[in-house]
Amino acid sequence: MNPYEQKVAVVTGGAGGLGGALCAALAERGAVVIVADLDEAGAECVALEARERRGRAEACRVDVARADELDTLVDEVVARHGRLDYMFNVAGVAVIGEVRDITSVHWRAVLDVSLMGVVNGTTSAYRVMRAQGEGHIVNVASLAGLIPFPTAAPYAAAKHAVVGLTSSLRPEAAGFGVRVTLVCPGFLETGLYDAATVVRARRDQVLRWLPFRRMTPDRAAAVTLAGVARNRRLIVFPRHARLLWALGRLHPRLLDPFLAKAVRRFRRVRTEE
Repeated sequence: MNPYEQKVAVVTGGAGGLGGALCAALAERGAVVIVADLDEAGAECVALEARERRGRAEACRVDVARADELDTLVDEVVARHGRLDYMFNVAGVAVIGEVRDITSVHWRAVLDVSLMGVVNGTTSAYRVMRAQGEGHIVNVASLAGLIPFPTAAPYAAAKHAVVGLTSSLRPEAAGFGVRVTLVCPGFLETGLYDAATVVRARRDQVLRWLPFRRMTPDRAAAVTLAGVARNRRLIVFPRHARLLWALGRLHPRLLDPFLAKAVRRFRRVRTEE
């Protein structure tokens, strides 16, 4: 049985990366997909490609940092399609650098999107799904929400908060017939790293030492949708993410060499300018 056939799904951050791959995969599985992103042109490209493959998709510009915009988006989707079955909160941004160099502007930029964007999407969808008596909220956090992530503290802080939000909401939502799933990917081949703000270092030098082979967005989308279909509480992938998460749970100090190495590598390319 295909749980996505004829279902209505909103995907934030849908213009590319994991969000774009989820839009394509959902459309292939028969869902009606709303590709939501601040990048309206990029969202339309994703929607157009899905339609060219005989999927059903429409693009919508939305700033996830604005709660009112997400409320409006959800209300418009329900008005057009009669319901909202899936809400995938994927949009996120990152800043790479040490805490000593990161300003309040950097912190706000990350928290507005990577945390409050998920909060806004969750609460907007939850309001409608409670009234329906069913629905599924899928929040994409990160391995950085499960273990420490030096040189990306704002991103890690946001993703740890998303983990707390999603894990706490799941038992509350169950009584209303609403399912909630947390997704924590490791390193993926998405635009997150290319678009990240890098403080006091060159982007190419930082990206050169990403420690693990990155999973493709298409594969990540397939793993995510398989787990969501089974109503998994938590989906962690790929193998390196599951290994690091397990080490951190077994004994946090087992991660210390990995974390220290990440700091040393960054400091080799950090500049004072």
